[in-house]
Amino acid sequence: MKHRWVRWLPAVAVPAAIAAGAIVAPLAAGAADLPEKTPADVLKLVAASDTRAFSGTVEQSSDLGLPSLPKTSGSSEDSSAASTLELLMGDHTAKVYVDGPKKVRVQLLDQLAERDAIRNGSDVWLYDSTGEKATHVTLPARDASTARPDATATTPSALAQRFLAAVDPSTSVTLGANTNVAGRDAYELVLTPKTAATLVGSVSIAVDGTTGIPLRVQVTARGASDPSFQAGFTSFSDQAPASSVFAFTPPKGATVTEQTPKADARPEKGTHPKPAVTGEGWATIVSLPAGSAPASLTADPLVARLTQPVDGGRALSTSLVSVLVTADGRVLAGAVPVSALQSAAR
Repeated sequence: MKHRWVRWLPAVAVPAAIAAGAIVAPLAAGAADLPEKTPADVLKLVAASDTRAFSGTVEQSSDLGLPSLPKTSGSSEDSSAASTLELLMGDHTAKVYVDGPKKVRVQLLDQLAERDAIRNGSDVWLYDSTGEKATHVTLPARDASTARPDATATTPSALAQRFLAAVDPSTSVTLGANTNVAGRDAYELVLTPKTAATLVGSVSIAVDGTTGIPLRVQVTARGASDPSFQAGFTSFSDQAPASSVFAFTPPKGATVTEQTPKADARPEKGTHPKPAVTGEGWATIVSLPAGSAPASLTADPLVARLTQPVDGGRALSTSLVSVLVTADGRVLAGAVPVSALQSAAR
C-alpha cells in the first residue's frame, strides 16, 4: 500500500489538489432494493465497470476545521492563491460531462462566476468568467492519443479509485446499508483503517448498483460523526452527452492565451525533489528535503493565517490531513496528527 498511498497523499495535502477532487452529495432517504452482495462482490462490480460516458451535477462540501479567509483585493498572485484556497474550503456546484477519456467538460458554477475545464480530443480549454480569461492548449500527438491529461480526475469516481487502490491488509472493508444517491440505488462500501495512528476514521463509497460507478465519497475523521469531506452526484445519467457540450468558443472580448507544448517535451531530471516515505498504510508520511519550501512561503499572509507556529516550524492542521513546513524548508505531510510529523522531522 505504501507507494499507492504516496500517490494519494499529495492530493489531500495540497489545497489545489484537494479542490480538484472536492465534490459532494447529500444522503437520500430510504434503503435501496439491490441484490445481496459481499464487499468482495462490490469491489469486483467497480473493477468491471465499463461505463465510459455519463453526465451529472455534483456538489462540494467540506468541513476541515480551517479558518475562513477574507476576500482579497491585492495582487493577482494573492487573488489566485485565495481563489485556490476558497475552492478547498467553500461549497460549490459543478456540471460534469464525460464521453471517454478524451471528451470531458467540468463547469464549476460559483454564485456570480463560472470556471470551465474542457478537453475535446487534442484541444484543452480553461476558462474563468471572472476577468474573461481563457487558456487554450493543443496537446501533442503523443498526449492526444492517450488518456492524459484526464479531466475525469475531478469526478467522485476518480476520487474513489484513489482510496480503492490503497486497500490492503491495513484496511477493513465492509458494507453499510444500501443507499440511494442521485436517484440511483447504490451499495455502500466502508473502508476503515485498522490503525489508530491516522486522522481518518472511515471512507464510505456509494457504488451504483447498475453501472458500478462510484457516485459518492464521504471521508469521516476519527472520532467524528459527520463527514469532514464529501464528494458525490446530486443528479446522474449514464447516457452519452451531446457532442456539442465539448465544443468551446471563448466569449467575445475574452483574453485568450495560446499554449502549444512541444511534442518532444519531457520533464527535466532533478527539477523536482524526490520525496522520502516513512510509516505504513494510513499512517504514511511523505517528506520533501530541506529547501523544498521557499522562505517566502511561510511569510505569505494566507499561509500565516492557515498555519500555526509549532516546535520546528509551522503546521497546517485539518481534521483529515496535516502539513508541516520546517524552519529549514522541509515539507512533511500525512493523514496523521501534527505531532507525528514533528517526530518524523527530528
